[in-house]
Amino acid sequence: MGAIVLDNPIIRHKLSIIRNKETGTKEFREVIGEIATFLCYEAMEDAELQEVEIDTPICKTKVEQLDENKYAFVPILRAGTGMLEGLVKVMPNAKIGHVGLYRNEETLKPVRYYYKMPQDIANREVIVLDPMLATGGSAVDTITMLKEDGVKKIKFLCIISAPEGLRKLQETHPDVEIYTASIDEKLNEVGYIVPGLGDAGDRIFGTK
Repeated sequence: MGAIVLDNPIIRHKLSIIRNKETGTKEFREVIGEIATFLCYEAMEDAELQEVEIDTPICKTKVEQLDENKYAFVPILRAGTGMLEGLVKVMPNAKIGHVGLYRNEETLKPVRYYYKMPQDIANREVIVLDPMLATGGSAVDTITMLKEDGVKKIKFLCIISAPEGLRKLQETHPDVEIYTASIDEKLNEVGYIVPGLGDAGDRIFGTK
């Protein structure tokens, strides 16, 4: 469907852990972060490096370094923060913005309640984080807000995605690259991904 899927034995193994309803909060949270790290590695494949000279214990040499200040991570509250640690481990100097949206249980449409970005967000490449891409409403609205702030390059990272959400995001924002660990079967009648893993936010924070 145009998304970049990390079809790897380690990823499939990690997915089996978080799909299992018997997996506890601690392990669930840790595995979400681990998968997010893998997604970040994949999403950064086209990153530009700068050549600099350093001193090794043996001699001077030229190396390539990433300018982390060119990037920002934007988790969609609250479940997106569960992926954040996995990315911060890779790029600790990237700035972090937050978007707060909740889903109206009747209309299934997202409602915005919080939006806070670094002042220079328009000059950064932004990586949006949300474990579940279900209806696609939250992702579409978040990316729309970022574009209104002048952001030119945006990537979207999710753990589990539904065909319906992928289709909506790609139709609305065809310029945004999507990275996911799995494209699942469908959405059910109440907007949950099947087979999915339940409510990612509740399982990350142990609230249900």
